[in-house]
Amino acid sequence: MNPTDLRADVPALRDAVYLNFGAHGPSPQSVVDAATEFLQTHEYTAPAEENPYETAFRAFDRTRERVATFVGATPAEIALTESTTAGINAIATAIDWRPGDVVVRTDIEHPAGILPWQRLEREGVTVRVLETEDGRIDGDTFVETVADAKLVCFSAVTWTHGTRLPVSELVEVANDAGAFTLVDAVQVPGQMPMDVGDWGADAVAAAGHKWLLGLWGGGFLYVDRDVADELAPRTVGYRSVETPTADPFEFAQGARRFEVGSANPAPHVALRAAIDTVEAVGIDRIEARIQRLARRLVESVPADRLHSPATPESGLVTVDVEDPESTVERLADANVVVRALPEPEAIRISVHAVNTATDVDRLLDALQEEW
Repeated sequence: MNPTDLRADVPALRDAVYLNFGAHGPSPQSVVDAATEFLQTHEYTAPAEENPYETAFRAFDRTRERVATFVGATPAEIALTESTTAGINAIATAIDWRPGDVVVRTDIEHPAGILPWQRLEREGVTVRVLETEDGRIDGDTFVETVADAKLVCFSAVTWTHGTRLPVSELVEVANDAGAFTLVDAVQVPGQMPMDVGDWGADAVAAAGHKWLLGLWGGGFLYVDRDVADELAPRTVGYRSVETPTADPFEFAQGARRFEVGSANPAPHVALRAAIDTVEAVGIDRIEARIQRLARRLVESVPADRLHSPATPESGLVTVDVEDPESTVERLADANVVVRALPEPEAIRISVHAVNTATDVDRLLDALQEEW
């Protein structure tokens, strides 16, 4: 399979120039078909011919294994979640917090990496916000800021600028300070290679509904085997424990303790299909094509309008315009889909391998009146 084949399988791309993959990646027909086929089996066949719980658990196991292979983990280190937000919250609520404990986050985190810590502030936890510049973290400032932190949360690829942060270096500094490291990686899978082993973080939260082109509800959480058993989730169900009928219960070993109850397996069946599809194209091939298209874009945007690097580091390109919301609406009227950002106040263009040079050129033509 090549990017052109994949594009042809995505119905949403037939009539529009879609450039908003950093928010939502429209699914290929094959991915939707995989979820639909599972739902039909689970609802029409399994109740009479086999135990539907066994059907669901078998689907969960297969997806856990597939995700683990894809991100460089073991199945025991993968929990299936609804979203990146769910994964970050799962970690935030599983740690034994004390008044005065310090959480460090950057000033460019997505709300998924902000709101859980704001809630903890109400319980006496100190949240320290690390200031960045143009989507970058200053190394010396980072060392000083995390020195007494209990947890550090940052993104692998910034949703505001499309910059790649040096994850393994930041993790090493935070871990040397004794902090738990939590990475928001939602902008990575499906766009570029991802190896949690190389990163060395304690936990990594992500989802498949963006660059992987999966369905909403297909998230995952990596938790390092050496730290998982020290975490006690606040939400507990029969998938979280070794024996649901035991009293007292014991949490399941590894990351599975963060799974809870009767979630719909279909989005995770779709996640497995999406990973298969992306790997059929080739993640290196996808990354290279994204870089070519992103370069084509930034080379035609006035330098003083770029918030993202002049040499793109991802498919996320943020551009200054006078009125972002109005620009998004005007582009939508021309069947060109991008989004507005609150900070920086700009539009964000998300270029995927399923896009074409013609897509980029149509966008650039529509943007000419902005400058």
